[in-house]
Amino acid sequence: MPAAARDLSSLLSQLDPEAGLAQRHLWLIALFDWIRGDGAAPEAAAGRVELLLDAVDARAELSARVRRWWLRFTREVDLAALLADHGFAPRTAFLSELALRLRHKLLPGTPETADASELFRLVLPGDFDARWIARLPERQLARIGALLGDAQAAAPALAATGEAGTGPEAPRWRHVLVDAVLYCTSQVAATGFSPELRLRMSAAARDARPFHALMNDLERLHHELLRVPADDAALQAAFTAFRERLEACRAASATVYEHFEENGISVGLVFRLRQLRERILRIRELLDCLIAPQPGPSVARLLTRLIAAGSERQSVRALIASNSSLLAAKVAERSAETGEHYITRDRAAYGRMLRQAAGGGAMTGLTVLMKFALLALGLSAFWGGLAAGLMYAGSFIAIQLLHLTLATKQPAMTAPAMAAKLRDLRDDAAIEDFVSEVTHLVRSQVAAVVGNVTVVVPAVLALTGLLWLTLGRPMVEPAYAHKVLEGLSLAGPTALFAAFTGVLLFAASIVAGWVENAFVLHRLDSALRYNPRIVRLLGAARADRWATFMRQNISGLTSNTALGLMLGLVPPVAAFFGLGLDVRHVTLSAGQIAAAAAALGPAVLQSPALGWALAAIPVIGALNVSVSFYLAFRLALRAHNVGQVQRARIRSAIWARWRHRPLSFFVPARAG
Repeated sequence: MPAAARDLSSLLSQLDPEAGLAQRHLWLIALFDWIRGDGAAPEAAAGRVELLLDAVDARAELSARVRRWWLRFTREVDLAALLADHGFAPRTAFLSELALRLRHKLLPGTPETADASELFRLVLPGDFDARWIARLPERQLARIGALLGDAQAAAPALAATGEAGTGPEAPRWRHVLVDAVLYCTSQVAATGFSPELRLRMSAAARDARPFHALMNDLERLHHELLRVPADDAALQAAFTAFRERLEACRAASATVYEHFEENGISVGLVFRLRQLRERILRIRELLDCLIAPQPGPSVARLLTRLIAAGSERQSVRALIASNSSLLAAKVAERSAETGEHYITRDRAAYGRMLRQAAGGGAMTGLTVLMKFALLALGLSAFWGGLAAGLMYAGSFIAIQLLHLTLATKQPAMTAPAMAAKLRDLRDDAAIEDFVSEVTHLVRSQVAAVVGNVTVVVPAVLALTGLLWLTLGRPMVEPAYAHKVLEGLSLAGPTALFAAFTGVLLFAASIVAGWVENAFVLHRLDSALRYNPRIVRLLGAARADRWATFMRQNISGLTSNTALGLMLGLVPPVAAFFGLGLDVRHVTLSAGQIAAAAAALGPAVLQSPALGWALAAIPVIGALNVSVSFYLAFRLALRAHNVGQVQRARIRSAIWARWRHRPLSFFVPARAG
């Protein structure tokens, strides 16, 4: 006897319908482990199912024992709840679902349970099960149905247990499926009636009232499904009406996305909408099982979908990714709108960028002075970092309000604007237009960095001279100046810290997009403008000005505040955990080098430390800009659902432009 047959014989001999709950479920888990075998070939698992059916059919006593086991199983485990709810959150809230998934990952399950979903995860845990179930031929599915769903064999046992109320002509499995449809439909109706969704639907969707008639249509379908004898024409009419009502409900809920486009996105609402859509799809799958003349293939497809839904529900990453994609799109969209202002396309805009960057460099000179003043206070690491972060934030906000430019703030804003243009690449002319946008972007970044750095150095030197004339001392002590040059040396970890600063620049733009989305979602500009208490406090005119100002500047204010606090607080926090991370911002670093060189005097010109520090400036600038741009560009590509474009053609076009017109990447061409 083959080993597989011996194992099956031993397994079937252990089948005991009268065993305890845990023992019966452990037997079921062992049975499916035997079917899977080594888990290498789905075809082999399907062959083992054939072997199992042959063994059961060959012994009448074993067939009866399997049916008794199955009847007791279906009495103690609610299969309708499994079919209706497996893969869905018990509460339609994003945070509670996140906590539940974390709990499932950290805590082991037990077979001693009447929760069908928990048992399902133990019995059919992976994608391999979906693959071998999908390969079961219709003949095998019919044999399984005859074994487990034989109404004539089930009716006496049901009558003996007092469960014959479903009627001798109606198979129990049909009632289970109808109950599952009822459970799912009630959840759809409850979600559709929730005020969070109802108030955000379009006026036309609310007027159509699709959710109001949903349960009535289900009741008619329920009646026709269980009618004896069946009326095929009436059943088909009820089925069609219910499917059309479901589609109307889905279309009505989809209008909420239009509200998101204008009024901001809530991750919690996106989660509820996705759950609603998935429940409607589940109802369709259940109906296919009920309506199909041969339900076996439809049931097999339903099982594979349940396995996939269970696997997806275990993933915390999938939950966050699927429900934050729209938020990412909105963040990218808002950043793209802002980023368009940072791209220069002609000489006038290029000159304006240089002037604004020069002003930003001058303001950064004052920032460098205040940084060294804070160091002189000798605050502890955390409080010194907090004070520096607040000072940076105030400086960056001043640069924003004065309409000046800080170079490293641009890439995270311009990347989404560039990614949005990738959707329109259809021919060579479109690719050339995109390459032109790349040249505009590169020279905008170059102009901003050059404007910042070339002005911050003389600004710091001028402030150092002023301090020497008024106080008789430089901006930084000579001993500390050596440490500054060594810390900014290209020979050290400066490049790593510059790349890390690029990550912080990107993170600041994400925080800004998220806050702006929340500002719009909760209509805070309208609250500032019309709230009676605020109007009484500020007056109508001032409240209107504040509302307009905050709506226009909330993103910049948030981004600058977040960036300033991260630049100040991340180094001491990282040091607390022993990570040794620091930040390197190109404009601030150039100012610090100028202050250190001024403190050491003309002799520093002969010091190799100054040369290594100066060599680090272009590297810091390049890494600040490129890392933040790359991360923002990747986010925008994913948010805009941009697929695999003709990247080779784009790269070759960019190189061709570089070979023939290299100066276009640094200065705009003359008009005419």
